[in-house]
Amino acid sequence: MTHVAVAANFADVARVLADRFTAETGREVRLTVGSTGQLYAQLREGAPFDLFLAADEERPRLLEEEDLVVAGSRATYAEGRLVLYAPGLDTVRGPADLRGGSWQRLAVANPRTAPYGRAAMQTLERLGLGSVVEERMARGESVGQALQFVRSGGAELGFVALSQVVGEPPASYWLVPDSLHDPIRQGMVLMARGADNRTARAFAGFLSRPSVREILRSRGYGPAGGP
Repeated sequence: MTHVAVAANFADVARVLADRFTAETGREVRLTVGSTGQLYAQLREGAPFDLFLAADEERPRLLEEEDLVVAGSRATYAEGRLVLYAPGLDTVRGPADLRGGSWQRLAVANPRTAPYGRAAMQTLERLGLGSVVEERMARGESVGQALQFVRSGGAELGFVALSQVVGEPPASYWLVPDSLHDPIRQGMVLMARGADNRTARAFAGFLSRPSVREILRSRGYGPAGGP
């Protein structure tokens, strides 16, 4: 068995992959989901996770610099895409909808703890809308909570991960151009406590398989780069 800390944007895909891995190997993978910043803080305090699947490359790198991980285990497993999601609109037009006055709340993940929240704030700033929409933001601790706000009716619009809505009608979201925010490269790292955990090492290797990368592409992720 292995315990894996997973960024909220990757939760659904991680469950699918964990089930597939278990079916192939008979080894159990237990997932704990949260914002990247929250999970990072827990790992620094000694939380019992063997593998960390973050939504950025920064936190795995910081853990490496603090000698809390297995040397050479840090890698990028996916690149995320940001969307503006509004299931109540006939067609989401992106900036035009944000500038319009027909909505009350915009869901955004906390930019301090969630990389998708940081990308959302960069997008708003580059569109010149940061101060315009500030008072109407509904802040979630993770991109998963931002999605919940939209789906529960707590916000009409929300910046979320493409992977979370990839099965929705394309008209319900606007794919944010890469030029509007820094790349969302998602890193993983094997924690020191998982050094001798064969299941953790096997699952990390499983994530780099070509067949798994095809699943990631189908779920809205771009190809991974290097560490």
